[in-house]
This record gives sequence, structure tokens and C-alpha cells, in this order.
Amino acid sequence: MQRILVIYNPIAGRGRVLEYWPQVKQALHESGLKFDVAPTDAPLEAARLAEQAPFNYEAVIGVGGDGTIHEIVNGLLRASQENETIPLGVIPLGNGDDFAKMIPPETLIGGKMLDWREAVRKITAGRSLLFDVGKVWGGSFSPESEDEPHYFMNGMDVGFGAQTAYNLRRIPRFLTGLPAYLTSVIMTLIEYHIPRLRLQIDNLPPFEQETTLTAIMNGRCFGSGFWICPDARADDGFFDVLVSDAVDRLNIMRLVPALMKGEHLNEPVLKLYRAKRITIEAYQPVIVEMDGEIPLIDARRFEVELLPKRLRVFV
Repeated sequence: MQRILVIYNPIAGRGRVLEYWPQVKQALHESGLKFDVAPTDAPLEAARLAEQAPFNYEAVIGVGGDGTIHEIVNGLLRASQENETIPLGVIPLGNGDDFAKMIPPETLIGGKMLDWREAVRKITAGRSLLFDVGKVWGGSFSPESEDEPHYFMNGMDVGFGAQTAYNLRRIPRFLTGLPAYLTSVIMTLIEYHIPRLRLQIDNLPPFEQETTLTAIMNGRCFGSGFWICPDARADDGFFDVLVSDAVDRLNIMRLVPALMKGEHLNEPVLKLYRAKRITIEAYQPVIVEMDGEIPLIDARRFEVELLPKRLRVFV
């Protein structure tokens, strides 16, 4: 392996990256890797750095949480023009690190996930696999990405999960990971309104319904520990799409423990699909969450397409 660019977000994980960065940097040096370091200090900077990386580097390492990796993936996909990317190494030090749970051996429900030391060993070994990614276009993107599609590596959702991710920015900084997400769930329960969507899933007949949650997953887990699609795989060429009926607040709370254990798929208010392309139309503007980020606000109509085996990841 030749020269590598290490992109790290000093504020990711509510201070965890800043705390562990000296140890991570030392471990990378001791592994014999040749690398340059690029800290980020502004939104979308990781995406811009990653987009330029293939011109000067053979691989990229992201140090941070799902938001940092999400930006890097978007930059790499734009640089590759949606062809296979240069390899990405993930050193998880964020709040949720749901994408890291997809790296083999995949994290079991309730099991111990990949830590940063093991991540460094995997990157040093140089073994990689190609993962699928999701492509989204339409809606109302932020001004910086208005004319470009957006990509996600783990999952996206419309409805309760997206509103919960949006509310996370209001959570006190001393709360991290699952406690922060559960606090945001409670906040969302108080103010949430169920949207009515029109969905076209592959070639199935389009249908309309009020739905508390519509999740399009490449990975298995979101929200720091909600195993929303526990059988999903990141390299099987399909999304797992979970669509709920309109679920009231009491039943949302009843479902939370099952969602945290991945034991919800037999619930009559939920329906699971496997698909490669989904079109969503909202009767009222909705928030769309991708990998914990909120690139779409006030979205009305957007399309989601699976791009098979585009993202090369050190495993």
C-alpha cells in the first residue's frame, strides 16, 4: 500500500476523537503505513477532501463517526463517478458507529463492535471488500449539493427515525450513543406528526399510506443500536425496506425494546421488502435522514437507487 490520506473529525463522538487521536496516530505510525493527516473544521470538508484524495492517494482512512464516514463516502463516489472507489478504512470513534457494525466479522446484536485498535489492524492487513451504496436524488438538498445526487452507505429513513435524528442536535453534549438517541426518541414522541407517503418499490404497484417509519437499509442497524433490518447485508445487491403503518405513540414505545433486539419483523404493523429502486412522494414536506445526517429537509419527491459493489472497504 502506498500513500494514504487520514481524514479525522476532531469534534466527532462528542470529544472521543480528540481524546483518542494521539493513540490512533501512534498506532498508524507503528503499523508502518505512510500517511498524511487532514483534520476537518467545517461541514462538508471531509467530503471535499475525499473527493480530491484519489488524485494523490491510494486509500483514505476516516476517523470519526457515521457523519464523518458519510461525508467521505460521498466524496469518494463523486470522485469515482459512481465506479469502484479507492479503499476506505474506518476507525470508529463516533456516537453510533452503525456503519462499522457492517465490517466483517459483523457485529452481532448485543455483541461487541469493532474498536479502533482492531480497525487499525484490519487496515494494515490490506484486505478489502466491495460494498453496495445507496444513491438519492430529488427533494430539496442543501445549497452545497443542490445539483448533485447524495449517497449513503448504511441507511436512510423518512418519518420517525429522521425526526429523531434531526432532534439529536438539541441533546446535551454529555449524552452520547444510545442514551442520546433514546432521549431524542422521547422528544420526537411529543411533537411527531405521521406523514402520508406514496411509494413505488421496484416494479410493485405504487401504494399510498400514512407511515410512521419508512427505512431503506443497506446495513442492519441505525440510531446507535436499533436493529431495524437485522437480516440486511451490505453486499447482496438489495436494500431491505421496512415500511410501517401509522403507529400511535403508545405502540411506538411498545416497539422500542423489540427494535433494539431485532425482534420486530413479525409485527403486523410492519412490512419488509427487498428492492433496488424506490420512489417516495410526500403530501407534506418531510425530513430525510441518511447515515445519521440530514441532507434533505422539506423534501417532496425523491428516488433511491442501489449501486452494487461500488465502495471498497478495508475489512
